[in-house]
Amino acid sequence: MEDVTPQEGQRRVQAGALLVDVREQSEYDEVHAEGAQLLPLSELETRYAELPKDRELVMICRSGARSARAGEFLQGQGYGQVVNLAGGTMAWVNEGLPHVQGQG
Repeated sequence: MEDVTPQEGQRRVQAGALLVDVREQSEYDEVHAEGAQLLPLSELETRYAELPKDRELVMICRSGARSARAGEFLQGQGYGQVVNLAGGTMAWVNEGLPHVQGQG
């Protein structure tokens, strides 16, 4: 699975890809990339069918490890357009990309 930089991930989202955050609700509430859809890794196996197969998916977590696992799982379920955001939410925020902080 391809790793993309935060800037490339944002570019793909602006072009129509879906940003999928696989962290848990409490982590998401602390800070998340603007526009990210929450689908916790703990629920992925039962809820992955909610994700569209006809759009590219940019997977994001805290630092990139869980989102890589999630992306590999989705590829195994027949999702063809899945990339992992290298560095995760921490890198996204550090790059100054749009994010939401402290909801909850």
